[in-house]
Amino acid sequence: MLEDTICLFGVRMHAWTMRRTVEEIERRLRQGLFTQHVVVNVAKLVKMQRDHELRAAIEGCDIVNIDGAGVMFGGRILGFSIPERVTGIDLFHELLAQSEASGRSVYFLGARSEVLEVTVQNIRRQYPRLNIAGHHHGYFWDDEATVVDRIRDSGADLLFAGFSTPMKEQFIDRWGEELGVKFAMGVGGTFDIVAGKVDRAPAWMQKIGLEWLYRVIQEPRRMFMRYFTTNSAFAGMLIAELGRRALGRGRSRPDS
Repeated sequence: MLEDTICLFGVRMHAWTMRRTVEEIERRLRQGLFTQHVVVNVAKLVKMQRDHELRAAIEGCDIVNIDGAGVMFGGRILGFSIPERVTGIDLFHELLAQSEASGRSVYFLGARSEVLEVTVQNIRRQYPRLNIAGHHHGYFWDDEATVVDRIRDSGADLLFAGFSTPMKEQFIDRWGEELGVKFAMGVGGTFDIVAGKVDRAPAWMQKIGLEWLYRVIQEPRRMFMRYFTTNSAFAGMLIAELGRRALGRGRSRPDS
């Protein structure tokens, strides 16, 4: 087990900075180790309490970063030392820059064909020397094995899977090293942002953990109930844990 891990509501996570995360990924890439990566936010943490397949997929990951501001602040309330968020989209760009500099190749999987094409075009403009081994849209579930073969045959070093939870976590967990890559990461809606289909929150909102509010403002009908439900559930989990601590009945600890 790598150091600086915490256990929050039964889920082990790495309380790392972005720099530490990138350094660890680079170390594993140089050693030729397959790395299954995931980020955890409030919605995912709440879902894991009842979705055992998702929990198993995340427990099998080599690196589990804390993405959501709610998870970071909740962990701090419970006494854990969490230096910062490591957001999936920011790590995605860090790894693209690192891959461009090192000559490693990448594969993009997910989104609709038209969104993915714009994503690839924009990435080529931003990282002109990046080796893009291939890309494939996210509507392939009736022929998974063929897509896995394409990824493996591409010779890509890193795979970024841009579809929703729990599909991306379970897909990477299901195929693992059969994908032929050295690093696999789910990036959710990142391709939509890179393609310009969805705007990312301003930097000041990111800094104070209000990206979720910006998403609600952008898509109120779709996002309001999602965030209301998951945030309420997470608040209940925090209150219950604080209550257990007050009564001396237990706490979330790295060794629990």
